[in-house]
Amino acid sequence: MEVILNFLKTTGFSLLGDDPRNIIMIVIAFVLLYLAIVKKFEPLLLLPIAFGMLLTNLPGADMYHTQLFEGGHVHWEMIGSGIPVGDGKTVSAGLIDILYLGVKLGIYPCLIFIGVGAMTDFGPLIANPKSLLLGAAAQLGIFLTFFGARALGFSPLEAASTGIIGGADGPTAIFVTSKLAPELLGPIAVAAYSYMALVPVIQPPIMKLLTTKKERSIVMKQLRPVSKTEKIIFPIVVTTFIALLLPSAAPLIGCLMFGNLLRECGVCERLSKTVQNELMNIVTVFLGISVGATATAQVFLTAKTLFIIALGVVAFGFGTAGGVILAKIMNLFTKNKINPLIGSAGVSAVPMAARVSQTVGQKENPSNFLLMHAMGPNVAGVIGSAIAAGAFLTLFMK
Repeated sequence: MEVILNFLKTTGFSLLGDDPRNIIMIVIAFVLLYLAIVKKFEPLLLLPIAFGMLLTNLPGADMYHTQLFEGGHVHWEMIGSGIPVGDGKTVSAGLIDILYLGVKLGIYPCLIFIGVGAMTDFGPLIANPKSLLLGAAAQLGIFLTFFGARALGFSPLEAASTGIIGGADGPTAIFVTSKLAPELLGPIAVAAYSYMALVPVIQPPIMKLLTTKKERSIVMKQLRPVSKTEKIIFPIVVTTFIALLLPSAAPLIGCLMFGNLLRECGVCERLSKTVQNELMNIVTVFLGISVGATATAQVFLTAKTLFIIALGVVAFGFGTAGGVILAKIMNLFTKNKINPLIGSAGVSAVPMAARVSQTVGQKENPSNFLLMHAMGPNVAGVIGSAIAAGAFLTLFMK
């Protein structure tokens, strides 16, 4: 009987009573799994994140230990000697502890950017360089949210990590947060990917509020053809210029452009297909589970998490507004008018934001096709968010 009682005390069911907050986190994980599977909210990443959250909050599983990463550093000595858990006891590093090293060391986001680059066509941006300005304007949400977070009492590192949600780029948000405020990685990742999935809900009301029916009906001229030579030179020039201007952005921009060069050069088709499919899928699984595991009850169930979720909406809203407003301003000085709706695609939720521009525009003018025009600001937004990330890292990283 004593053996049975001792066994029951060591089960997760018994340990759940030690911290009821774990039960809340498990319920939240179930809700996120429902959103990913049933509602299809960014399922490729939200599902692994939700499952990682479930694993880390199951008491006794010992798959992830915050002690290993306290102070923003990896305590390598614990991996060999054991992780202290109190009463002089130590445990070995868990599976997710090891997987999380890829996040902490900035490996997974950069590998994902290689895949993103290989799947991205920068042709619309090259054909219409003005769309680069729209992508830059859409980063307004990042910086306004940064100042808003500072006003709410966030530290500069926490505010920068929260603001980057406005870039609508999950890997970039994870990359910055893992460097500046790793303790907030779980809430920020969940907020970033949840709102990315809600782009078709968040953006249209803002787009309609800031434009007239006449503006939404503007038909833009067809984009010029872009030569293969231009597409090959583009990633090389962009990498060189941005890396020299802002070295902290080099990992993200370099990987993005390397993937694009694999796509466009025409001599690395096997590598291009590999990074678009196998590599991208494998890294997505590892990234999602390990990021989700950081959403422990101690970190997630706080007032700061609620502020992050609220600020995420603000970031997306101002990012959308920034692109639309700049397009309207540009129309005051240009002969060939720009449909302001494509400015909203400057947030880098590729290609969802561009599709939203197309959908809203076509409701006003069924013969209007804005998708390719919107892809210019859309891919420019990817570059813009990476540059913003590099700026934050340069300013705040020790």
